[in-house]
Amino acid sequence: MSTFDHTGLMQSLNEGLSPFRKAQPEAMAGFGQLARAAMSEGAISAKHKELMALAIGITQHCSGCIAFHVKALHKLHCTRAELEEMLAVCVYMGGGPALMYAAETIAAWEKLAPQA
Repeated sequence: MSTFDHTGLMQSLNEGLSPFRKAQPEAMAGFGQLARAAMSEGAISAKHKELMALAIGITQHCSGCIAFHVKALHKLHCTRAELEEMLAVCVYMGGGPALMYAAETIAAWEKLAPQA
């Protein structure tokens, strides 16, 4: 499995975006509001929305998206079986490149799992 450091990546992204948040507070507040509205419970559950967001991140080759959405899925009590079924759809729709990011996602799933 990948030794990619998704925890470090999330920290680095948050630190890297800090100056942008300060420079563009309205834009970042708007992005945050859009994220909360889009991802909230509704006709589609928050967990299923996170699975969709992760699928898009995988097929767009976004390691940061993988980290943040895997972390959110753990909090929403997503099962590994649900994750793996979503990964199968990603591979079906995204081919070999999606398969490579599916491997990264499984590694992130293991690394970011809450400690019992």
